[in-house]
Parts: sequence; C-alpha cells; structure tokens
Amino acid sequence: MGKIVYKAAAENLTPVTLELGGKSPTFVLADCNIKITAKRIVWAKFLNAGQTCIAPDYLLVEKSIESELLEAIKKEIQEFYPLSENINENYVQIVNDKNFDRLKQMIPTDKIYYGGETNVKNRFIQPTLLHNINFEDSIMEDEIFGPILPIISFENLEDVITKIKEREKPLSLYVYSKNKIIIKKILNEISFGGGAINESLVHLSNPNLPFGGVGASGIGSYHSKTGFDTFTHYKSILHKSFFFEPSVKYLPFTKLKKKILKFLLE
Repeated sequence: MGKIVYKAAAENLTPVTLELGGKSPTFVLADCNIKITAKRIVWAKFLNAGQTCIAPDYLLVEKSIESELLEAIKKEIQEFYPLSENINENYVQIVNDKNFDRLKQMIPTDKIYYGGETNVKNRFIQPTLLHNINFEDSIMEDEIFGPILPIISFENLEDVITKIKEREKPLSLYVYSKNKIIIKKILNEISFGGGAINESLVHLSNPNLPFGGVGASGIGSYHSKTGFDTFTHYKSILHKSFFFEPSVKYLPFTKLKKKILKFLLE
C-alpha cells in the first residue's frame, strides 16, 4: 500500500512521509529485570489487541531465561486479560473478518505456549504466546498486527543480529538489558526507525522524538517540528550588494586568477 501511495505522489512530484510498519523485534537479555520486562512487554504487545504499528512483533530471548520469562509473561496476561472468549472493557476485537481470518491462520497450534482461543462471532483472539519458534516459521514472514507473540530463544547474539539484518528494516526495535555495551552494539548494527531501551511503544508518545521508518518500514519522519520540517520547503536566497565586483570570476581565465581562486577556496 505504501508503494502505491508513493507511486501516486511521484507522478505529481508531491513530497511524502511514509510510516509503513514492519516486524519489530524485542531483545530480552539475561541481565534484565524479568518481572518488569514481562509487564512492559505484555502492555505494549496486547494494547489494542496488538493492532498497533510499533507493537513488539516477536521476542528474541536469551536461552538461559526463556522459561522464566515465558512464565512471567503468562502470569501478566492472566492478571490483565483473564481467560475468556468474550470481549471485555480492557480488550478489543480484531478490526474486521479479513484480519481475524488472517491472524487465526497464522497461529501454529503445535507451538502454542499459552492462549490461542478464538471466537469468530466476536472477532476475538486471546492473547497468545508461541514458543519453539525460529526465523523460518511462516509467522516470521509478515508483520503480525494482532495479539500473537512468537518467542525465539538464542545463545549467540551475533547470529540473531545477522538474521535480522538479512530481513527488511523494522519500524521499531526494543532492548531489555542493563548491559550498555550490548545495547550499543544492537543499536549500532541494526537499522530501524526508532525504539526504546527497557520499554516498548512509548517512544511514539514523545513529541520531541522524530517518528518514522527506514527502508521498507518507511520514509521520512514526523512529530512536532520534525513533521513541520518534512513538508516545508526552505528557499535558499543569497543577497549581495553592489559595493564591490571582483574581476577574478570573469573572462579571461588566467593562471593568476586560477591561483587566486584556488587560494580562496582552500
């Protein structure tokens, strides 16, 4: 859809900014505060039933804390979204039948850790955790945009970074860790639109931070002055007096003039 909009704009030479979404990864390292991390991830992922463009699309969890984190996330879901096939005031429907069917087909039933219940009449999909996921699974092909959270465990950070760099650039990226060296490594090596450290989603709410994607996740940015600048054309004007007119810029071009120009430019 973004390409269609961009093509239409190009035909009229109209400037655009495109925020296009994507599969936004969340790194969870072993040194994080697991309880707080789980609480923040559950809030960010299942807000609006996962139907936000910057929701954590999948987790990359250090193997040593995988089981503990899964249980912590499950506990948070059970507290805030009790098991039910009905919509309650703290949860919403999937936007339409087409996306309900798309999301339901994305769930690999043999990899459900928690949730997975659906109700077609209410367009309800329970907050769902998937484990034993790898990058080759079909759910890792497209942005989920729904209440389904795949978890990929890893032992080698370099391998995971390489896998992400092989794919389209994400709109957002999140890191949960206290290790400044690892955080810096992830931020420097992966190209993405924007993100947060030890938090998810809320960078969008800061009007001082430009918001936008890169590559397949978008072009340009907006928010506050950034949005104004995106659609502003600055006229470049040079205003010169009649006081002095150097002959060096006029014909004939001599070796002396060349030396003078070279001296001035250097």
